[in-house]
Amino acid sequence: MPALDTQTKVAVVGAGAMGSGIAQVAAQAGHQVYLHDQREGAAEAGRDGIAKQLQRRVDKGKMQQQELDDVIGRIHPVAKLDDVADAGLVIEAIIEDLQIKRQLLASLEDLCTADTILATNTSSISVTALGADMSKPERLVGMHFFNPAPLMALVEVVMGLATSKTVADTVHATATAWGKKPVYATSTPGFIVNRVARPFYAESLRLLQEQATDAATLDAIIREAGQFRMGAFELTDLIGHDVNYAVTSSVFNSYYQDPRFLPSLIQKELVEAGRLGRKSGQGFYPYGESAEKPQPKTEPAHQSDESVVIAEGNPGVAAPLLERLKAAGLTIIERDGPGQIRFGDAVLALTDGRMATERAACEGLANLVLFDLAFDYSKASRLALAPADQASDAAVSCACALLQKAGIEVSLIADRPGLVIMRTVAMLANEAADAALHDVATVADIDLAMKAGLNYPDGPLSWSDRLGAGHVFKVLTNIQTSYAEDRYRPALLLRKNAFAQKGFYS
Repeated sequence: MPALDTQTKVAVVGAGAMGSGIAQVAAQAGHQVYLHDQREGAAEAGRDGIAKQLQRRVDKGKMQQQELDDVIGRIHPVAKLDDVADAGLVIEAIIEDLQIKRQLLASLEDLCTADTILATNTSSISVTALGADMSKPERLVGMHFFNPAPLMALVEVVMGLATSKTVADTVHATATAWGKKPVYATSTPGFIVNRVARPFYAESLRLLQEQATDAATLDAIIREAGQFRMGAFELTDLIGHDVNYAVTSSVFNSYYQDPRFLPSLIQKELVEAGRLGRKSGQGFYPYGESAEKPQPKTEPAHQSDESVVIAEGNPGVAAPLLERLKAAGLTIIERDGPGQIRFGDAVLALTDGRMATERAACEGLANLVLFDLAFDYSKASRLALAPADQASDAAVSCACALLQKAGIEVSLIADRPGLVIMRTVAMLANEAADAALHDVATVADIDLAMKAGLNYPDGPLSWSDRLGAGHVFKVLTNIQTSYAEDRYRPALLLRKNAFAQKGFYS
């Protein structure tokens, strides 16, 4: 379906930060835009806020004054809802309340023409439920932008049970014409991003609760090994713990208390204490002019005169680590084996989801030290290590020294299943696989949503494929065995692909 042409008027109901941002996007794309809010003066304030933001771009030479004037000239604050009647697309961006949104949609149905597309920017309410009382629910579609709308590329085009495919295709094409990266999603709790992203927060929170290490260190590992833009604690402080905890609780309850989405008691405590993050001045970190952010735990320099590394077997995704060690001047001796790295007293291996202590006992490797997954071992500036309880101090020192010789900072963490990046990526891939199985979205759209909506370094299903067929399934199986919890059960599609020895893109 073609996109709506720029002669089509667009209306945005709700002039808060999100609604104003959507109005700016539509106006910059060339549409005449009505901006309405029931609060007196809010629409005008919304337009003024857009002008101030764009003026900063003009001042920096990133935008011409005439372009700013044209955009603002296309945004028309209107006092009455009746004034949006001739719009071809109306996007509601009001409070997240089912009944209030239903009332608004009923009013819009009465006001607008029969072929007007009605869209909701809801992030969590069922599009099917919103359209249940409409006379023509087929013209209602989700058009979920991400904040700030002018900057974030993703738009989830969400189809309720009655949504017309033509309507969804038109909105998808229109979002593309507006310079966005739209994805299709069916109306299920959390849609794509707010569902698939839950493990990103949940696993760091669980590791903190289990005292694997502190928040600053976990965040540093997520950033510097995983190449995520922010760690879970930095991000939840930015989002607001009241908001993040509410979304987690909503998804948890919507899926009938499935333990995969279990909220964190640590985050609940923060909310109850009013430590909501940046907006309250205190979350996991303190904020304010005199606040000092805690630093991650980093191992001091460990000395070793060893210069020979023995690589036993195929290192798989960690192969770039060996190249990095070779570039650092170490001699690499390759021989057959189970994919381990020997250096001095230490035996290093990539985590497979088991605790180092358990794996050391099962494989007869007293000096086992597990290392974590990295997005790109050739670029990682930090890695997590977890030594087995059986490992000697000398072995742990050798393991630290080896990574430090390659210019990698080391964070020792307590021995926990899957370490940090591996278990986080595995759980993200698990949730993404389940969403794909249930036809929430295609594999490609799920990966695109996570990259465009949350700036992930790769989509979780693409990342799973890069780890190798069956690897994530094996990791999750081992983690589930360690905890004996349904939370870590592997998704059916992961299991099937593992036994078929294929990936999501093959």
